[in-house]
This record gives sequence, C-alpha cells and structure tokens, in this order.
Amino acid sequence: MLRRRLNRLCGGDEKRVDSRTIYVGHRPCPDTEAFILSKFCDNRIVSSKYTVWNFLPKNLFEQFRRIANFYFLIIFLVQVIVDTPTSPVTSGLPLFFVITVTAIKQGYEDWLRHKADNEVNKYPVTVLEDGRSVKKESEKIKVGDVVEVVEDETFPCDLILLQSSREDDTCFVTTASLDGESNHKTHYTVPDTEMDLQALTAAIECEQPQPDLYKFVGRMHIYKPEQEPAVRSLGPENLLLKGATLKNTKKIYGVAVYTGMETKMALNYQGKSQKRSAVEKSINAFLLVYLCILISKAVVCNTLKYVWQSKDGQDEPWYNQKTQKEKDTNMYLKMFTDFLSFMVLFNFIIPVSMYVTVEMQKFLGSFFITWDKDFFDPEIQEGALVNTSDLNEELGQVEYVFTDKTGTLTQNNMEFIECCIDGFQYKHRDTPSELDGFTVTDGPVNKLQQKAGQEKEELFLRALCLCHTVQVKEAGSEEVLTDQVDGIDGVLPQPEEERGFIASSPDEIALVKGAMNYGFTFLGLESKNMKIKNRENDIEEYKLLHVLNFDPVRRRMSVIVQTKSGETLLFCKGADSSIFPRVKSEEVDRIRMHVERNATEGYRTLCVAYKQLSAEEYAVADTGLREARLALQDREEKLMAMYNQVETGMSLIGATAVEDRLQEEAAETMEALQGAGMKVWVLTGDKMETAKSTCYACRLFQRGTELLELTVRTLEDERLKREEKLLELLRDYHKRAVQDAPPVKAGVTRSWSTANQDYGFIVDGATLSLVMNPPREADASQYRSLFLQICQNCTAVLCCRMAPLQKAQIVKMVKNSKGSPITLSIGDGANDVSMILEAHVGIGIKGKEGRQAVRNSDYAIPKLKHLKKLLLAHGHLYYVRIAHLVQYFFYKNLCFILPQFLYQFFCGYSQQPLYDAAYLTMYNICFTSMPILAYSLLEQHISIEILLDNAALYREIANNAMLRWRPFLYWTVLGIFQGLLFFFGVRFLFSNPALQDNGQVFGNWSYGTIVFTVLVFTVTLKLALDTRHWTWINHFVIWGSLAFYVFFSFFWGGIIWPFLKQQRLYFVFANMLSSVSAWLVIIILILLSLLPEILLVVLRKPRGPHSRQKKPSQSNVGGNQSSLSSARPLLMRTFSDESNSVI
Repeated sequence: MLRRRLNRLCGGDEKRVDSRTIYVGHRPCPDTEAFILSKFCDNRIVSSKYTVWNFLPKNLFEQFRRIANFYFLIIFLVQVIVDTPTSPVTSGLPLFFVITVTAIKQGYEDWLRHKADNEVNKYPVTVLEDGRSVKKESEKIKVGDVVEVVEDETFPCDLILLQSSREDDTCFVTTASLDGESNHKTHYTVPDTEMDLQALTAAIECEQPQPDLYKFVGRMHIYKPEQEPAVRSLGPENLLLKGATLKNTKKIYGVAVYTGMETKMALNYQGKSQKRSAVEKSINAFLLVYLCILISKAVVCNTLKYVWQSKDGQDEPWYNQKTQKEKDTNMYLKMFTDFLSFMVLFNFIIPVSMYVTVEMQKFLGSFFITWDKDFFDPEIQEGALVNTSDLNEELGQVEYVFTDKTGTLTQNNMEFIECCIDGFQYKHRDTPSELDGFTVTDGPVNKLQQKAGQEKEELFLRALCLCHTVQVKEAGSEEVLTDQVDGIDGVLPQPEEERGFIASSPDEIALVKGAMNYGFTFLGLESKNMKIKNRENDIEEYKLLHVLNFDPVRRRMSVIVQTKSGETLLFCKGADSSIFPRVKSEEVDRIRMHVERNATEGYRTLCVAYKQLSAEEYAVADTGLREARLALQDREEKLMAMYNQVETGMSLIGATAVEDRLQEEAAETMEALQGAGMKVWVLTGDKMETAKSTCYACRLFQRGTELLELTVRTLEDERLKREEKLLELLRDYHKRAVQDAPPVKAGVTRSWSTANQDYGFIVDGATLSLVMNPPREADASQYRSLFLQICQNCTAVLCCRMAPLQKAQIVKMVKNSKGSPITLSIGDGANDVSMILEAHVGIGIKGKEGRQAVRNSDYAIPKLKHLKKLLLAHGHLYYVRIAHLVQYFFYKNLCFILPQFLYQFFCGYSQQPLYDAAYLTMYNICFTSMPILAYSLLEQHISIEILLDNAALYREIANNAMLRWRPFLYWTVLGIFQGLLFFFGVRFLFSNPALQDNGQVFGNWSYGTIVFTVLVFTVTLKLALDTRHWTWINHFVIWGSLAFYVFFSFFWGGIIWPFLKQQRLYFVFANMLSSVSAWLVIIILILLSLLPEILLVVLRKPRGPHSRQKKPSQSNVGGNQSSLSSARPLLMRTFSDESNSVI
C-alpha cells in the first residue's frame, strides 16, 4: 500500500520489483494502512566454506572430484573387495596421506576464515533503540537500525548517513580496505532530516544489493506532521560502506540499508574464475599415456597367464591342487578379477603423490616472490604480493603482454607544464612573476611575448580553480605528512607550501596547483561555498549548485556555480574529442594546434570551456538534474541525458598540458620483454598522439618502425563507406605486414623481430568497435581474422581511446586465437580490472588509482620495472623447476614398476609382488619425495644475473618446450632403459646359485630388495646429477633420503612386528649386505644406469660461444653453466643450439 502511495506522490510509473523499502528505526510511516516489516538477512559475515558438521563429507567430495584421487580410491576398493597380490594398505596409505595433507591445509585456511569472521561478527557496536544507546554485537544489527559510529571506527554495515557531528553536515571516510584508496572521501547527510533522530519518521526506497562500490540509487521519504512528505534523492555520496573507516568526524548516525552478506563489501568477495596453467594440461595428457601403459601391461599379463595355463599341467600342478570353490568359479569372472589384480599390482606407475608435491611446490614457491627484496619499494613500504600460487610457472610462458599506459608505463604523477588561453601559450617558469607569458615559437598561432586579454586569463584560471572535486588538506606543525582533512578558514589561509590537496585523480591536483602558479589559489569548500584567492589576494566566493561528475563515456566533468552577483556559470573540462563538438568551430581552430603539439610531445591535454546560464536555462537544468537524481530506475541514463543537454553551446577558453613521466626503467623493461620474444600491446584510454609518444619513449616503436594506422582519421574517405574503407585498409596492411613479410627462420619458436621491416600497429576504440561488431554479421570473422593476423605480425601494437570492456575484448581475442598463446595483462586502475581478469596471468601495480587492480590480480608488484625480474628470472626458473618435477615423477615411477612387470614373466603370471608392501607404500611418500621437492623449490640451472642480462634465454623455454612430447619420450625411454637394467642385472647376479659364504641361496624377497635398493639410489643420484645449484638443504634431503632408506630397511627387517601376518623382510636386508656379490652388483648397476648422464657431462662440449658471459665476474659462473648444461638432457633436448648463442 505504501509503495502505491509513494508512486502517486512521485508521479512515477516505474516498476519497483528491484527495490526494497526500509523504515528508519523500524517506525511505521503515519499514513501506512498496513505496516508489514520486510525480512532481510542479518549482519553476519560468512566467508568460510565449511562448518564442523559438513567439513568431512564436503571436503572429501571435493577432493574425490579430482580424477587421480578418484582413480586411487577405486584401486583401493578393488584391493579390499578382490583377492589382490598387494595389501590395500599399499595404495590406501598414500591416498590417505594425500587426502589428509590436503584436508589439513584446507581446514586450516577455513579456520582462519572462521576466526576472521568471528572478529567482525562479535565486534561491539552502538545502536539507538527507543532513544537510548544500546551496545550490541555487530552480527545482531538489522536493516532499519540506527547505528552510531565514532571516529576511527569502521562501519559495521552499509549505512545511509543521517547525522554528523560536523557543522557542515558532512563526514570524511577512507576506503582503503575496499579499494585501496587512502585519500579521504566526503559524504553528505540527507538534507532536511530531524536533529532528534528519535522523532524522525522516514522510509527509504532503494535498489536491491549489487556489488558496484561506486553506484547507489535510492530516495528517502521524510514524514512531518501536517505536511506533505519530503522526497530526497540518495546516491553514493550518502552511502557509507561496510569496511570503510570514519575520519576527522567525532560521531555519525546512519540507518542500516544492507547488512551481512548483502553489503557491497561482501558481494565483492565473490571468487574469481579459476585459472588453470598449461602445465596442468600437460600432466593430464601424460597421465592418459601412463594409464594406457598400465592397462596394456595388465592386458598382456592377463592374456599370457591364460595362454600359459592352457598348457597341460601348468594350470593345476600336482603340488598345488585347486579347491572345489576355485573349480566352480566362472572363468570370465576369474579373468576379470585377474585383470583387476594386475591393475592393482602395476597401479604405482600413476604417481598419486605428484599432485600433493606440485601443490606444495606452488604454495611454497610463491613465497620466494613475496620475499624478493628487489621487489620492495621504499616509497610505499611494500613488496610484491601473490594472490594466486597456481600460476607461478605461467610466468615463464608469456607470449603477449597487454599493458595500460597511465600509471603503468607512466608514473601517474602529474606536473602542470603549460596552458593555452585563447590561442596564446603560457609556460610556467620558476620565477617570482605572477604571470609569465613567455611563449615558444609554435606556428602562426603563437605570437612571441604576447598574452591573451586579462579577462580571458582570469576566467580560465577561475575555471581551473572551480571545475574539480579536490579537497584541501591542511597540515599542522606535527602533521605535515598525514592525510588530515578539515574545513578551512578562507580568511586566514595556510601558507601555500603547507597546503595539500586530495582528489580522485592526480590530474585535478596538477591543474589546481597550476592555477596557483599563476596567482589563483583554491582555498576549499565550506557549506557548499567554494573559496578562491585571486591575484590581488582577495577572497572570492562561489556557491556550488551542481557537480556533473566525470565518467569515462562522456570524458568530461562540469560544475555549475553562482557568483556573489547572482550570475550562474557552468565550467567544463574534458578531453578534446568530447569538448570540441560542443563549442564554436572558430574557437576550436585557435586551440587545436596547441593541443595536438602537446599530445605529440607526450603531455596529457584537457580543454576548458564555460557557459553563462540564464535564469530560465538554469531552472530547466536544475529541475531536470533533480528529477534524474530521484529516479530509481535508469538513473544513470537519465543523468547522462541531462548532462549532455546542459553541456552544449559552450565557449572554449583554453587548454592545459600536464606531464605524466615515464616509470623508472620503463624503456629498459619493455626492451627486455621484446628481447625475450614477447609481443607488447599498449591498451589505453588516452589520445593517440600522447600514447604514440609514450610508445616511442618506451622503445616499443623505434625510429625505423613503420606505423600502420587504423583509426577514425584514416577511415575518412569521401568515395567509400567506412566499412568499405576499413576492409580496404585491412587488406592493404595484411599484404604489407603478413603476405610480403619474409618467412620465419627455422628454429626460432616465435616470430620475434624476424621481418626485415618492423611494423607498429595503431588502432582506436571506435575502429575496434567496427572490427568487432561490423554492420553485417557476415563480415565479422573476415574482419577479425585480418585484424588479428596484422597485429600478430607487428612488433608492437597500440590501442588508444579504449573503453575498459574493449581492453578485455582484445585480450580475449588474442587468447582464443590459433595456438592459444599465453597472455599477461598489467595495469594499475579500476579500468584495467576487466583485462586483468581476462588474461591467463593478471598483474596489478600498486599505483595511485586505488587498489582494485591489485585485488583482482594474480600477482601485484609496486613498479613496472619489477615485471622484468618477475618474468625473466622467477617465471623462467618456476617453469623449469615444475617441468622437471613432472617429468621426473613419471620417470621414477616407470623405473619402479617396470621390474615388477618383467617379474611376472618369471613367476608364471601369478601376480607375485617383487617388492615388499612397506617398500611399495613408502617409495613415493618417503624415499624419493623430499629431494625432488627441494629441487623444485631451490634449483637455479642458470643464475638470476645471467637470466636478467640475457633476455633471449626466456625464448628457450617458450611454448611449453620442456613438457612437449619429445622430452617426455626421452624421460620415458630413460625409465625403460634403467628398469630393464635393474631387473636383468640382478637376474644375472642370481644366475650364480650360491651368493653367500655359507652356500645358502637368496630368495625372491632378496631379489626384490636388491632391485629396490638399486632403484632408490639411481633415481636419487640422477636428481643429484641434474642439480646445478647446491644448497645445504639439497645435500640434507638427497643424502638424508638415502640414509633414511638404509636405516628403515635395517629397522623394518630387524624386528618381529606383532601386527604383521607374514614377516617377509625379516633380516633380508642385513643378510643381503653380507654378500660381497650383492654389493658389487648394486654399485655396478647404479654406475651403469647413470653412465649416459655421466658421459654427457664429461664428453659433451659446451654449446655455443661464451659471449653471454662478457663480464669477468660472470665468466666462471657462465662457464660452469655451459658445461653443466649438457648434464641435463631435459634442457639439451628442448633448447636449440642457435638460440643458445643469441646475445
């Protein structure tokens, strides 16, 4: 009923299914016929995944969704149900170990989440109830409660600001925990609310919860006795978000509108889509191969068993008669159970512990990025941050880098350089003169030593002082460096050098400071009055009527102010493309040359315009803006229409040029990335000329680079339609960059600088829209195909005037292109989030545009220069380590199971195990797991200094080189060779019946133990041979693992264990070592197995010239590297000789 009455009051016919009604203080409105209190969620925050009751079933369900875990569960169940040759413990214990370790890790992480939730939910808050302040736990706040928050407290839920202790009815908050922005933001109370909140009767109608931190639409109906209800619009400036902190305001009161999991902070915690690395795909492919090998072995043994048993006397020898039950068993059922038994016997070829080792390697390895001191930035006192450890190895596989310009390639630290007023250029110099009109020769427009009229100068400078959303930060004697924000006294301003400014964009501060250089100082905003000090040191006051906020679509912002004399002025500043169409064309000609010259020099330019509004014009604009702000549905669209209506027919006053300097070592970083074979694309919303000059400064475009331009300007053709001209240009560029380019050299894996002529490609947002969404859908695939091929054959691509969504579209297009190249996006602002989430690897820079990019990234670094080490050193090493780990795991398990397979040919295919159950269980868990884990964390096959100095080394591991089928085949052949050697070498020893001094013979368990001893020592020493970078940890785990195996074998066989039915290894190991022949065979077989590796180290000459080690200090390191590189067949088989000698 209330909703219908509100509809009538507001005269709106909007559907409000997507809105909620909240009664302030739970007090019903006086004219409500039926007061029904709506049900909303409580204020509990739940970020945890499990509870005590559902942890076990839910966690087990999630873990057994992984194919490997499910496979081993099936094997375990087969061992329990079917009479198999090995104990269920052999597969059950490793599976239990893996499941337990993972469950403990996930349980601990969830316990931390529970702990954090409790801290938030149990936090004490003050709520107004019946005029009294009542202390409650945060989780007990309900929607509609009036909550009191004092200074430096965080808001417990999303609140509408009703009352503030500040006289100007504002409060200041910081949202660092939400978006990383540490500057103070101003929020406003709802106008016309009662000072006594107990007497306030009001209803709030607002949108349902949604995650956008910067959007809020609502209205408040305030009821007063014997008066019409007052309706006030509510926007983001009235909403205090949960997680934000109250600053410089003693106390505020607000009404809860969103609580618990419906707050904007909670809605923003929804997880990102899971990114998977290319290594995981390789593991799955290799697993399928080994699964086929496993099934083949089981089928061969099962077939041969029944062929052998078909001969007379073999199936039922006189000494082993069948029972009646065995005779009655169905033959096909027996064959099936035998097949399952062989599967169980050989199942260890699939390495279950590899998954947990890979998880630990990724988790522990990510700490090395966090701990890297080179990533620490003293300016912000922070280092690198790892949000996702699953993608460490992807850092070594990047082929395309997509980078933002402002704040990423440049510092986003703006400095006012010059301005142009009415066609005259003003360059600021550090001289005491108030206004320096010195100009440089810049074509016929500029007249040396001439100035614009004083009236135009002052109008321009007033526009700079008024058209912004800057706040003044006053610094006291002890608070020069703190972000203190207070209302200021315009009559007694602080000295200029002590005044600081806070704004949402560094551009705005630069322009306000630029106006100060020319004698106009902004003093602050107090009770909707803006104060400025002019050149005569007089204080001017302007009443701020409306702010038409900046947005990336309009690319401009405006203010409407009223002078003391009653004049109403609109000041507007924005990009030239958005201002020029809204002013007179003759004014544009005077300014355009300055703007284009400044953009070519790499400066950021803004144009400034103004308009004097008559009383009628302002009345229409004021009514339209207020109505649009009160709309619940389509508020953004209605406001946009009003903004566009007001911002027309303006007069152009001038333009500004602000310099955004390059980041430290930006050029060197880009050069290194290109040297590593990566294609760098710059995606920016900036003007083409500014972005192009930045690309030249960063050496992405060289002097000899031929630029192919596909922009609105090049599409202008009187003869042809835009679509036809676009197709013509695409075909022309395709012919030049793709068809006429020389073929790529053999052996070079990427088309990096292969053409004689380097091409650079420039495209703008409008043209990209035409390429991606042509008028005729039939042309779409042709346009995209030509566009993509041109881009892929250019050394660098610049995309300017891009909307955030277009950035993501570009990344997606390249990501899904032929070959599925690995993409990386790097940016620092909220507008880069979409492309960061879209790329395989997203990197955020801890810049000055908030922390949205950092929160949504996989890795975060303080500066662009750190990207070089992150990719060329960390990425390279992580990839080599994990690739070796994967190949080594499959190799050592093949060595382990092949002798077991061969043994079946000598035991009548009876499924007799070669190894004791303890060895089967412990092989992957204890005897061989720690050395490879240490290797995969600490190995540096090439020193970090050489990797950074020689970017071309990165190309050697491109395209997943170490996990391709060729190196996989090498490792598999090596495993088969060593497995055959182990088995037949020991069999040769056993051809001598008496191996002991007393003439006794060895049994089958001694046979298996000798094979197992040779196996453990060989695979461990193989890893030792592959290790280039020795630390005490490597020594400890390699020699410690071997010592533990020997100790365990003595211990296991030296005691009679009461829980074992059969003591198979009782004194077998000690007895075996009493034979000199056994010692000799063990040593000879280990040496023979490792002989190929040792020969490669000794005999193979170093590859390529030693020119990479030019520095004397590095020559020894490099020399060792080159000779040792031959020790690792893994690298030898994947790295081309040609690329090794590239410098």
